[in-house]
Order: sequence, then C-alpha cells, then structure tokens
Amino acid sequence: MNATPLWRPRLAMLMAGWMLFAPAWAGPTCPGKFPNPITDICWSCMMPLTLGGAKLLALDQEDNGNNPGDAICGCANPPRVGISTGFWEPVRIAEVVRHPYCFPTLGGLSMDLGIHAPAHGRGKGTHDSHGSSFYQAHWYTFPVLYLLEVLLESNCLEPGGFDIAYITEVDPLWNESELTFILNPDVALFANPVAQAVCAADCVAATAGFPISELYWCAGCQGSLYPLNGNVAAHIGGVQASTLIAQRMTAKMHRELLVWGASGNRGQCGYYPQPVMDKRNYKMAMLHPVPQTRKIDGKCCQPYGRTTAIWGAGREFPYQGEDFAYLIFRKRNCCASVFSAASLAP
Repeated sequence: MNATPLWRPRLAMLMAGWMLFAPAWAGPTCPGKFPNPITDICWSCMMPLTLGGAKLLALDQEDNGNNPGDAICGCANPPRVGISTGFWEPVRIAEVVRHPYCFPTLGGLSMDLGIHAPAHGRGKGTHDSHGSSFYQAHWYTFPVLYLLEVLLESNCLEPGGFDIAYITEVDPLWNESELTFILNPDVALFANPVAQAVCAADCVAATAGFPISELYWCAGCQGSLYPLNGNVAAHIGGVQASTLIAQRMTAKMHRELLVWGASGNRGQCGYYPQPVMDKRNYKMAMLHPVPQTRKIDGKCCQPYGRTTAIWGAGREFPYQGEDFAYLIFRKRNCCASVFSAASLAP
C-alpha cells in the first residue's frame, strides 16, 4: 500500500488538462518516447523467482537474500493460506531531467504550469575535485505486470495504472539544501569525512553484489544519498549523476511515506511503512535514452549503488541523450493464496 497525498489527484487532473489542451512537442530540449514493454524492458530483471528460501528460476539474476525461509505462509487480513513467493516487481519510473517540466517518458512532452523552477546547472570544480550539478526529477507509478495482466495472482502485484505521482518542480525542498534539512535532519550525523569515507565500502559491496543497508546515507559508487534533493556535489557524468538522483528520489518517497516496504516476512501479507529506504530492495534499468536490454555478464539491471563504469558506457550523448529515465524494480515477497476464507464460503 502506498499513501496518496491530497495534492496528487489534483496535480494529475491539472497535468491531464495541459496534455489535452496545451501545445506539446518533443523538441531538442525535451526528447523522449513512451517505453515499449516489449523492446525496452529487460524482463529477466524480475528474477530470481523464489519459493520460500529456494530459487525456482534465477536466469543468472541477483537476489538480496531477504526471503522468508518457510514455503507455507498465512495471513490474517484477509484470512488466507498460501505459498511464500518472491520476485522483483517493476513498479516505478524515475525520470531525471535538465529542463523543468520536461517529460521524456511521455514522449518528450514539455509544458509550463506557471510555477517557476530552476533548470539544470553545472558548477565548476577545482583541480582536485569534480564540479557540481542540479537536476529536476519525476516519479511515475508504472505497475507494468498488473497493467499487462502477466500474473493471475493479483494479491502479489501492486494494482493501479500509469500515473505521474511526484514532480520536483513544485517541491520547494528539492532546490534548497537548507529546507531539505526538514526532511532529513539526520544528515547532520553524516556530514563529516569519516562518515563519507565508509561509503567506499558500500561502493565495493554494491559492485560485487548488493549495497550495505546499514550505511543508509551512502549511495554506493554514486556518492552521498544526502541531501534528498537535486544537488549533486560531485558530477562525474550524466549517468552517474542521474542514477544518484534516482536513488535519492526513492529514498525521498520512503521518507515521505509515499512508498512502503514490500519484502521479507513483513511484506508477505501487505505493504508496511519504511521511512528509511532499504537499498537492498531495489534494482534499476535505464529506459531512456538507451534502453538497458543488452546483458553484461548475464545481467541488464543493477542494484542501487553499483558503479556505472560497468554498464554506463555510451548511454549519455549530446542533443538527445542528456535526460534519463530508469525503470525501478522493487523486491516483493508475497503469500500467494492457495485458498482463502472467501473461497471456503458457501
């Protein structure tokens, strides 16, 4: 379950009106296309499919190991007995853009809501440091398995439709690190060289497998997860910076309780609040500008924090390759119903 703020349906209605009545085009400052579920998604990222603690189908894909050990499970609300299953569900799209109100996932739609928002910027670095950058970001609900009716066991899939759930252009916390402190006051604990130095261990762990969940202030090889805004302190490249922003958006949605946990024993019977994101529950694959479907070492998606040097070559280029979109896979553990109280009713 995901909490829905009151402004979200109003924003969706407003943006729908603009899409219908305002001029929109895919221009040089906002290229893009709607993702094709056949050609643009690497479906093997859903694996491994697990039954209890055992892997049924892996296809050489990585798992975080957070699976209930028992094959048989039960839930009280609604009452049911089932089989403990696990998989990686594609549920969100994180979009990272240079120009405010540019939506590459909507085919390059560009609009103006009348609310000023800062555009992409680059700061100069010194001889021993990288420059900084700033991006806007968008968060889409995209429960593609539910939309395509891939699985009949609907209680294991997040229901809903394709929707724009969050845009940072209207969020004052996204632009100012001082205001972002309201959302992440714990940043004060990690704004020191020692706390940042241990992020090197998170980078190594994410590149070899999955990141270290206890180092929740680290974004692996991409840098610091804090502050939860669009300011990238060390911009190495567009792919590196955009993957960092995608991770920050996920953490931000968790901190605001707009995204809940879905894995482990607690996730078998439903979603649960998780204000501090568990990085090990997410993988991502690029959708735009170059869909990440070609496998490298048998894989076409990566856990949060993995170095972009392995998979990011050729995925940023001038003119139409400087805005990015990522499909987010979330670990899902579920008690797939064998029978329920409703099925036993006369």
